[in-house]
Amino acid sequence: MLIRRAPSPAPSGAFFRWTLRACALLLILGTGALLAFLLFKGLPTLGARLFFGDVPALDALLGRQAVWDGLWPACAGTACLVGLTVLLAVFPGVGCGLYLAEFAPKRQAVRIRLAMDVLAGTPSIVMGLFGFTLILFLRKTFQTEANTSLFLAAACLALLVLPVLVTTTCEALEAVPKSLRTTATALGFTRRQAARHILLPAVVPGIRGGVILALGRAAEDTAVIMLTGVVANAGLPAGLWGKFEALPFSIFYTAAQYQSQEELLRGFGAALVLLMLASGLLACARLLESRFHRRWRGES
Repeated sequence: MLIRRAPSPAPSGAFFRWTLRACALLLILGTGALLAFLLFKGLPTLGARLFFGDVPALDALLGRQAVWDGLWPACAGTACLVGLTVLLAVFPGVGCGLYLAEFAPKRQAVRIRLAMDVLAGTPSIVMGLFGFTLILFLRKTFQTEANTSLFLAAACLALLVLPVLVTTTCEALEAVPKSLRTTATALGFTRRQAARHILLPAVVPGIRGGVILALGRAAEDTAVIMLTGVVANAGLPAGLWGKFEALPFSIFYTAAQYQSQEELLRGFGAALVLLMLASGLLACARLLESRFHRRWRGES
């Protein structure tokens, strides 16, 4: 009885595998080198002085003294911007995702998905130009005193992160087992009642992960806010219709206008703070998404 040996892999296949491994290794090395450089430059600057300068921390937090050489106003502005963006985007995003997954006819669903793909592919600078053009239009028509502000920046960022919320909600609803819908129908629930009382509570962890991803996307964007209200040395946010500071713009401004090595190092510290914030939000989103999928697979 003759036993044939399995054919040896072709040289082209082995070359292809090694090429892919080299590409992956190159990506890892590049990312590691970038992180190492940023940690080397920014880690020594981390401390109370980086955030508050020469102002006592308690006085800065309570707004008793203005901080002009620290990151605290930029951190406060980023927090206000991100919070307002989520407030403006979460209800339309979740509602659109629910309609797309449960109620939209097939043709309409295709059109909505196409619109979301176009919106997701829109460069952030285009969204900033849209907000700036809107202000110019309002000045010439309805409101002559219209100006760039925190609210305008948040509204433009809400449009920018809307596809993330829609896609996450839709995918979370599609991951729910069909047996849950069948059970709801057997109990006499209508489609609206099942969506409101059963499906939405079941996919809250998945939606929460999408919200956190939107938070990270809004916190790190620079192009939109440059044209819609962020300025240097604005201090703490004075209201929805006032100017503000933000961490991404502080990094850009420091890199372009620094006068000393100390200011440049402070820019590296700001970049490290923003990277830590975005990485933490992304890790939380991935954790929530993983827990959600394990829950419906019955692993936890």
